[in-house]
Amino acid sequence: MSDIFGTPPQRPERPSGGAGTVDRRRRVLVPTLVTLAVLLFLGSIFMNVYTERLWFGSVDYTQVWNTVLLTRVGLFVGFGLVFALVVGLNLFLAYRFRPDQVPTPTRADPAYRYRQTLTPVIKPAFLGAMALLTIFAGSVAAARWETFQLWLNGTAFGTTDAHFGRDISFFVFDYPWFRFVASFAFAAIVLSVIGAAFVMYVYGGFRVQGRGAKFTRAAQVHLAVLVGFGVLLRAFTYWLDRYGLAVADGSLFDGIGFTDANARIPAYNILIGVAVVCALLFFATVFIRSWVVPGIGLGLLLLTSVLLAGIWPYLMQSFQVRPSEPDREGPFIARNIEATREAYGVSGVEMEDYSAATTLSAEEVRESAESRVSTRLLDPTLISPAFQQLQQVRGYYTVPQTLDVGRYRLDGEDLPQDVIIAAREVNLDGLQPNQRNWANDHTVYTHGYGIIAARGNQRGPQGEPVWVQRDIPPVGEIDTEIPPRIYFGENSPVYSIVGRPDGADPIEVDIPRGGSGGGDGEGNVTQNVYDGEGGVEVDNIFRKVLYAFRFAEPNIVLSERVGENSKILYDRHPRDRVEKVAPWLTVDGDVFPAVVDGRVVWIVDGYTTSNHYPYSEKRSLREATADTLTTGPAQAALPSDQVNYMRNSVKAVVDAYDGTVDLYAWEKDDPILQTWMKVFPDTVQPRDAISDGLMEHLRYPVDLFKVQRDVLTRYHVTDAATFYEDGERWRVPEDPANSNDTFQPPYYLTVARPGQEDPMFSLTSVYTPQSRQNLASFMSVNSESTDDEYGTIQILQLPSDTQVPGPSQIANTFSADRGVTQALLQFRQSDATVLNGNLLTLPVGDALLYVQPVYIRRSAEDGSYPLLQFVAASFGDEVGFGQTLEEALDVALGLEEGSVPDIDEEAPPEDPDGAAVPDDDAGDDAGTPRTVAEYLEDASRFYSQAQAALADGDLATYQQRINQMNAAVEDAQDALGDQ
Repeated sequence: MSDIFGTPPQRPERPSGGAGTVDRRRRVLVPTLVTLAVLLFLGSIFMNVYTERLWFGSVDYTQVWNTVLLTRVGLFVGFGLVFALVVGLNLFLAYRFRPDQVPTPTRADPAYRYRQTLTPVIKPAFLGAMALLTIFAGSVAAARWETFQLWLNGTAFGTTDAHFGRDISFFVFDYPWFRFVASFAFAAIVLSVIGAAFVMYVYGGFRVQGRGAKFTRAAQVHLAVLVGFGVLLRAFTYWLDRYGLAVADGSLFDGIGFTDANARIPAYNILIGVAVVCALLFFATVFIRSWVVPGIGLGLLLLTSVLLAGIWPYLMQSFQVRPSEPDREGPFIARNIEATREAYGVSGVEMEDYSAATTLSAEEVRESAESRVSTRLLDPTLISPAFQQLQQVRGYYTVPQTLDVGRYRLDGEDLPQDVIIAAREVNLDGLQPNQRNWANDHTVYTHGYGIIAARGNQRGPQGEPVWVQRDIPPVGEIDTEIPPRIYFGENSPVYSIVGRPDGADPIEVDIPRGGSGGGDGEGNVTQNVYDGEGGVEVDNIFRKVLYAFRFAEPNIVLSERVGENSKILYDRHPRDRVEKVAPWLTVDGDVFPAVVDGRVVWIVDGYTTSNHYPYSEKRSLREATADTLTTGPAQAALPSDQVNYMRNSVKAVVDAYDGTVDLYAWEKDDPILQTWMKVFPDTVQPRDAISDGLMEHLRYPVDLFKVQRDVLTRYHVTDAATFYEDGERWRVPEDPANSNDTFQPPYYLTVARPGQEDPMFSLTSVYTPQSRQNLASFMSVNSESTDDEYGTIQILQLPSDTQVPGPSQIANTFSADRGVTQALLQFRQSDATVLNGNLLTLPVGDALLYVQPVYIRRSAEDGSYPLLQFVAASFGDEVGFGQTLEEALDVALGLEEGSVPDIDEEAPPEDPDGAAVPDDDAGDDAGTPRTVAEYLEDASRFYSQAQAALADGDLATYQQRINQMNAAVEDAQDALGDQ
């Protein structure tokens, strides 16, 4: 201060005193900052742990949270302390038994410099290192809590492996845990050896002299014992390696092969004995002062491992196996085929030869198609804009880009019908910018309302959906006993705060109706107060603060809308909720809504998986399930985990109103499911608890079917020799409706498979040969959960000498067909867009019928949506095209003429203006043929009338005029030829 004001300092020592003050401040500031950082870190952990516990309590799965937390904490503390104690004890012993006198080194000696640096801080450095080791090792162990629980509670499979005679549970439950423990222990020993050797080097336990090293007796014994334990542990890993071959990847197939069984496994048996002897030789160093004997043992172990585990298997594979590989590997290939088919649940696949050549008449084929197939024409991937535009009701509602297929018993129908269904969810992005604020986003627009559903096999007069459930409040044939509010869904906000203080007015937007959108008929909506069981109560300042930190939002504390009756809803996606309450499940990527017993629920399929099923082929879940739908937002992609065992063990249901999660044991005999039910008792309900209403809506899961479809591309072959030749491999065809070379997704259809009397709800797909485009087979699985044959997979295999077109070839045939191109030409030339729907393959009349809906969308108009206008059908070599499936099928079967209608000569049709359309074969006067110019004039007039009809949205008249125009052009060409 004196320097600033220009006055001389009063004390000469002031500068040094000031520097001391700064140093003291720094000494105080650094610990303060460190303390604050630690407190923030611990506070963050507490906030996450406590709010997670509150969430689990809100869904009545606190037991899951407790079990997982205690297991992770126990593993963290137990393994972390053991690891730190092992390493720390060896460091302490190395320091404790250092020599009393160390030869005076030169300053250039690294050991001297290390000793000078380390000695003053050796205690804090040691404690800090132990703390870091505890945290690191504990974190690694805590991440393996699932492996630990599976080992601790493993359930027998009741099936033994073909080579070792052990129950499959050993490989699935025990082997992964033993492998982890072995690697963990080996890491501790290696780190102990390195750390102890460093301490010995720094404090004179050994010195490097010339080309060798000189050890004190204590250092020699210490290191020899440590290495001996490491070698002994290596013997244990050799024992595990034998079993590891049963789950190892292979170039030809996974699992044990001829060389493994006859060279590697015997080699590991020998190496176990050699390693034990070598370890004993190292332990003998306690009595023998020389390194020669244990060195010889270690060299023998290394040489033996190279000869027996490396060279011997290589020679056997090269000179004994490869020249006769099909014969040598045949029994092991058969073992791999059997295990793979069992592990993926495809061992009971029904393979049936299918000629695809009908002997029925055209009329019989049509009758078979009408009685045995309920063709779903609405494409769930294309119809979403129609649902959105026609049934959105308000801009803050939305439906998914890809809809779902369900089954419902509709009024007047004896059997369930295919229905395209979607939940109408809240969409905050649909609000106007001036509406977006914290209060609206999190306390007003909190939920969606109702479902939207349409018949899957019908279209309206203009190609629009035929609704079976629509509007707000809901109107239709699907009854809901309570107002179908969607608080938990696929598009719910990150969090919402619901509930109001006693006597306060409702504020949640609920039912928009009347006037210009109001529930009271005067432009206002009806409000609602959430009274469901779901959500976490935020009725005190402590919880408000916690969630304010969790979501980084101070308004949770400051807003008066968060009161004594308030609840906060978060983690609202059905898939997320199931994954949290059942962290041991892999959840299907396709979550679908249903109305069950009058309530809107989400149905979620859960899988138990493993990658340690012996001899089974591994598959990447992400690669096996990838198709057109997973490349976009339509369906979530599964993780890229490698698995070789998969079961749809759990059916989960999430209530859309209160978020309740119910888990049902679907495959109760699955040993992995039984094991997890031991870990988390009373969290999974028995299959018998599934209500009849829910059972009707369960279906075969998409992702399981995709994985099985991928496995069966090769494992439909059960003969080992044919499998080795690999000439019968199939592949999933590309989706002809997509230009990104992605696989065609499976389709839910109601079809009667050969041998069935009644159509069944099925999940279907097709295969083509590996290097060709023609069809190889048709695959379907019974998806009727109420049927005894549910889950039965049937493959209709076509003869290899037939050339039935595959999906891509049929798509090209449709595109090149003259009738199709003429009918769609003017749409493609105008501002309309032609959209090809999903190409369906159906077994009909002992042959195969292809059906593809064709949509028209006025792309130039804002708010336009696709309308189902035409259907293309192919049966045998013929193509039919019409406005209905019946018309298209009749044309394909030759029961009707082409898509251009005949014109009545005696009563010419009238154009929209009332003028008669001239007869194509009549001249200006009786008996006078018409000229080319007259035909072209008619074609021009028909084209103008077609464009006017298209502008008015009258697609029926548009198509009629286009047909007339095409007929006039053909007549003009004929007349020109006659001239």
